[in-house]
Amino acid sequence: MSASAKTSLPSASTGNVHIDPTGFVKLGSQLPALAKTLSQAADKLNLPLSEAQQRTLLLYLDQLLLWNKAYNLTAITDPEEALIKHVIDCLAIITHLPTGSLLDIGTGAGLPAVIIAICQPERPCTALDSNQKKIRFIKQISSELGLSNMQPIASRIEAHEASYDVVTSRAFASLIDFVEVAQPRLADNGYLCAMKGKVPSDEELQALESEWDIKTIKLQVPYLHDSRHLIELSVKNV
Repeated sequence: MSASAKTSLPSASTGNVHIDPTGFVKLGSQLPALAKTLSQAADKLNLPLSEAQQRTLLLYLDQLLLWNKAYNLTAITDPEEALIKHVIDCLAIITHLPTGSLLDIGTGAGLPAVIIAICQPERPCTALDSNQKKIRFIKQISSELGLSNMQPIASRIEAHEASYDVVTSRAFASLIDFVEVAQPRLADNGYLCAMKGKVPSDEELQALESEWDIKTIKLQVPYLHDSRHLIELSVKNV
């Protein structure tokens, strides 16, 4: 899938971060600025990322943009915008996630599943989507990036049977719908974690609060001015 860069480019050096440009196709001359933005965002999020992890995140972004048309992965084509709205947006939830095996429902291009797998190699991550083309992309990019903790599965959630400590979503419009389909996949004492823009409506939260403990976490996503929240739900002990 990947196409190695043929020309010799200067390395992207951002303080202690040194990104070798070899293998990047779409980021090109923007790589140094993007590497700096990513490094600064990780610092702002108090997220310790190695140089290798930062490079892997940028390689994922590069491949996302390179194969976007073939796999219909994202409407965002500008590298800086994609870095902020996809990669950094997903990075913002990582320090808030409970530990354990993770299932990402409706993962699309692997957001947030691939980002989490890169940053937390000790965590088993499953990326689930009914779109076969997008899962093929995740399988290929996971192989190329050496993500041994990533398992991409092409399936509807209703047909998937395993259970997980953490179930995430980034694409569900309705929190209630997410809870309905995700609850059967949740292990005992597990957590549902829904990425949202605005806080769900009072009606949605009230419909769930009799059975769920609900925690709303306001996220501060570096360089993103839009509202972002993580809604964490766990089954109430009765």
